[in-house]
Amino acid sequence: MSRIPQQLTMGVIIGNRGFFPSYLVAEAREQAIALFGRLGINIVMLDPSQTELGGVETRQDAKVCAELFRAHRDRIHGVVVLLPNFGDEKAVAETLRLSGLNVPVLVQAEEDNLDKMGLATRRDSFCGKISLCNNLRQYGIPFTLTSQHVCALTGEVFEQDLKRFEQVCRVVSSMRGVRVGAIGARPAGFNTVRYSEKLLERLGIAVETLDLSEVFTRIKTLRDDDIRVDEKRRILIDNADASRIPADKLVTMAKLFVVISEWVVANDIDTTAIQCWTSLQENLGINVCSIMSVMSGQLMPSACEVDVMGALSMYALASSNMNPASIADWNNNFGDDRDKCVLFHCGNFAASSLESPHMGTADIIGTTVGKENTCGAVHGRLKSGPLTYFRLSTDDLTGEIKAYVGQGQSVDDPLDTVGCRAVIQVPHLENLLNWICRNGFEHHVAMNHSASAEILHEAFTRYLGVSTYLHR
Repeated sequence: MSRIPQQLTMGVIIGNRGFFPSYLVAEAREQAIALFGRLGINIVMLDPSQTELGGVETRQDAKVCAELFRAHRDRIHGVVVLLPNFGDEKAVAETLRLSGLNVPVLVQAEEDNLDKMGLATRRDSFCGKISLCNNLRQYGIPFTLTSQHVCALTGEVFEQDLKRFEQVCRVVSSMRGVRVGAIGARPAGFNTVRYSEKLLERLGIAVETLDLSEVFTRIKTLRDDDIRVDEKRRILIDNADASRIPADKLVTMAKLFVVISEWVVANDIDTTAIQCWTSLQENLGINVCSIMSVMSGQLMPSACEVDVMGALSMYALASSNMNPASIADWNNNFGDDRDKCVLFHCGNFAASSLESPHMGTADIIGTTVGKENTCGAVHGRLKSGPLTYFRLSTDDLTGEIKAYVGQGQSVDDPLDTVGCRAVIQVPHLENLLNWICRNGFEHHVAMNHSASAEILHEAFTRYLGVSTYLHR
């Protein structure tokens, strides 16, 4: 089961400053409870019995709020700061420092009304937000801004900002402590997917390895009528039309699926990268593509050719929007249209993203190992719609993890080919491809149906410390 958090919990800080109307704090608290509840977001927030109206204004308030956050630190995914009036910037910053939380922070400031600028009703949050952000920067606390400098807590602008922030928090939470399973050795001809485990450790990412010889040994211990094998066989049949696949091949695939799944559970693996050719074809007579397709559909994505950074890219993308991600090659030009290209892989895409998915053979690999030994590849055309692409990479020459991200469209232009394929349209694609080549990125890219580029850029650049190019 995927460990990407479904429901998030936010710590909420309501700033206050005494010579501004304090009733605004109580009003903001009620509005926040209603909004977060409607969006299905849990909150940890001061009670009016703990501080004046539940706001944070003094050093003592900061200590009380920080203690509350510490008590719930294992379930807080982000902090939302609300400024119904100017607020006390130092108290809010000290709350975050004293809490010890290392989570994304969203800063909202309420807008003033021109007919309420008297002493009894004015807010001055417009000014207070600038002061607070100045202090957060002094304290070294990264933060996210709303799309407008000030916005109503009850308005559509802030609701959309909060939904985007929820996605940022989900990405950051998912990527911290993620565990990747590398199954098999990198194919000899794929230097492009080399990566640095040591650089990943700096980000708190662990890589667990499993040799294919161990996989083959475990498969031999499974009987054809094992209930676990039958369960996995049914899952594979439900994933894509398998009517063309011989029964014995489906059983072998199911046994491989059992072994991989049990190893994933035993080692707390979140995402996998698998040696998909040619050892599996030569030893088992099957492809692993359908198994990878199922796992990606379950938000536990699986990348080809032991592409660990590709698997992490898929996991980040899936966590941003809870949509299955797939991995593909930047594979072909699309005639003379320089803003379109073909994405392709033998057959690993998440089935829910495809038009009429069916299971077949991997004909390209079949030219070397025999077509009959490649049963299990998924065939289908990527559905049309919005598309986000994303790629992480480790760069040993600079000692850094880097990434790029952008958006485009999956389009339904005619394409006569096999496997998992897509025609995509990306603005200024030639510039992007030039940038990819100049900066030494791999030929694989993760993608899914979404519009999440700015979410991923914010999460990785601001909170995870990964230099990320946002293509526009």
